[in-house]
Amino acid sequence: MRRRTPLLATATTALLAAGVLAQPAAQRAEATPAAPTAPAAFVHPGVTVSRGQLDFVRTKVAAGAQPWKTAFDRMMSSKYADLNRTPKPRAVVECGSYSNPNLGCTDEREDAIAAYTQALAWYLTRDERYARKSIQLMDAWSAVIRDHTNSNAPLQTGWAGSSWAKAAEIVKHTYGGGWSGSGRFAGMLRDVYLPEIINGSHSNGNWELTMMEAAVGISVLLEDRASYDKAMAKFRTRTAAYVYLESDGALPRTVPGQNLDTRDKIVKYWQGQSTFVTGLTQETCRDLTHTGYGLSSISHIAETSRIQGQDLYGTDVGERLRHALGFQAKYEQGTAVPSWLCKGSLHLGLGPVTEVGYNALHNRLGHAMTHTRALTERTRPSGTNNLFVAWETLTHGDNPA
Repeated sequence: MRRRTPLLATATTALLAAGVLAQPAAQRAEATPAAPTAPAAFVHPGVTVSRGQLDFVRTKVAAGAQPWKTAFDRMMSSKYADLNRTPKPRAVVECGSYSNPNLGCTDEREDAIAAYTQALAWYLTRDERYARKSIQLMDAWSAVIRDHTNSNAPLQTGWAGSSWAKAAEIVKHTYGGGWSGSGRFAGMLRDVYLPEIINGSHSNGNWELTMMEAAVGISVLLEDRASYDKAMAKFRTRTAAYVYLESDGALPRTVPGQNLDTRDKIVKYWQGQSTFVTGLTQETCRDLTHTGYGLSSISHIAETSRIQGQDLYGTDVGERLRHALGFQAKYEQGTAVPSWLCKGSLHLGLGPVTEVGYNALHNRLGHAMTHTRALTERTRPSGTNNLFVAWETLTHGDNPA
């Protein structure tokens, strides 16, 4: 043992000099697995939903099978499937905190959801009116919008951008009737949307996750490998810092640059929660609605990555998503909240966010997911949150493709 002491002292000195051992535990926990790289060739349509998944749904809807037929009917009866919808584009969309002011915020988000809804309607019915309507909505905005401003601009850009990318992927790659404005629309996403979101956010975790969802989707549409890789790297880091696993250690992981270098700072950032258990998220004690936004974006990005050839569900991303869905679903289903969790009170309202992750982790990988399954089946068919989540019982419910 005495012969080994100099070696240990030398190693310790080197680590101290490098700043490794001197760092607080929270900062040492930042490291995450290597980010996935963009595919050699992008798969289209390939943002959250694939051609194979769409074909599966189309067959089920045509056969009147459940839950897809009811989910389809609900989508088609919504305002977003209205062929008489009039787009309301603005050159500058100004969104303050909690959408105050709201100058084009709701119009933009809902026109983007409508474009995606119309694109789905086109694919599932082959009625060209829906493809042309989706194109009309996208063209109207790409002809006008130049900027997003005020405090919620990054989040607004992420919400709308994620829906625009899904709509454009389906129309561009499945509709043969022509889209002369597709280049201008791509330019809009490249010049107006991507710069606002690609560098991420140090705000609450659902912000950056939503922003990276849009950045990944836009990168697939543009076939922009560099932006795809950058967004995926930020996504992996943020996901690890958003959902706690016991294997993370005494404290949750953090995002570099946030200066969360003490326990007190981390507890404050986690909405005052000081007891950390597997499946807890950074925003659980804020409310389950915002938590649902974050979990939805995690599932959407993981699904896009799977379609593009790199399945993250078998990594820590899937493990965090599985436990987080189950943890929130348990309380959403009515389990009593213990006193150590969020001071014994939760604000419920997870939203229609479980289908994508549940399908991947339960149906594909075989995890039981008892609480998530009960919540998913109770709330079918899931609709839309009118922000960026829409029709996921239809697109992903028990979908093997």
